[in-house]
Amino acid sequence: MHSSAPLASSDSPLLGLDFSSAPTRRKPITVAQGRRQGQVLRLDGLLAFETLAQLSEFLSRPEPWLGGFDFPFGLPRELVQALGWPQEWRALMAHYSGLSRAEIRATFAAFCDARPAGQKFAHRACDLPAGSSPSMKWVNPPVAYMLHAGVPVLLQAGVHLPGLCEGDRQRVALEAYPGLLAREFLGRRSYKSDERAKQTPERLIARKDLIDALEQGRSRLGLRLKLSHSQREALIDDASGDRLDAVLCLMQAGWAQTQPGYGLPAAMDPLEGWILSA
Repeated sequence: MHSSAPLASSDSPLLGLDFSSAPTRRKPITVAQGRRQGQVLRLDGLLAFETLAQLSEFLSRPEPWLGGFDFPFGLPRELVQALGWPQEWRALMAHYSGLSRAEIRATFAAFCDARPAGQKFAHRACDLPAGSSPSMKWVNPPVAYMLHAGVPVLLQAGVHLPGLCEGDRQRVALEAYPGLLAREFLGRRSYKSDERAKQTPERLIARKDLIDALEQGRSRLGLRLKLSHSQREALIDDASGDRLDAVLCLMQAGWAQTQPGYGLPAAMDPLEGWILSA
């Protein structure tokens, strides 16, 4: 699936995106912008988008970038086959985006109800190595709705999705997952919450520890994060973790920039997609 046509260059600007399927002023979509020089990844800035339309306009600009996006790009093949849905990615996404959230919930709930306890959800091949939620999950977190809202924005913007869908090869979107990188440093320690009552000193310390580890380059990605003092404070102070999650996605995009074929496995399922660095 990996074409040899020219792609975003090895020094293209990088994006990391923390997604919300229903962004608001209080909970916007957060985008980290940066650039890699050798093994150092410098954070250039953070953007916030309060609507999907604003994000679409930004991604549609004819400027080169390579981005890591925190939402699933595909559904489990087992689920798609069981439902009799299209087994070509673009046709599947057209079908899926045409459904309402209520229809998605009812369809997926019926699928789960028919299966034995402990095996309710179907999983993609990347879910276990990434430790991610199945992309058909509609609650806590509602990643099925994130897929439903996010992929149409990428298709509308005409970006390139390696292994899934051809687009403008100067704007390359890859699926990222901040929890994968965070767990490498923190294990199961939590570093964020949207609930004010859960925004504890322990989570604040975890954010500081995570940022220290990124700045010291202690991950298997082999990159060091470079922050200004004010950027560091902004990441620490955001108890929701949205800014930090965007930066974690940015780091995964930076790693992909150093890898042949963006580090995607040669045998990646062209229906399911893959999570960076899983």
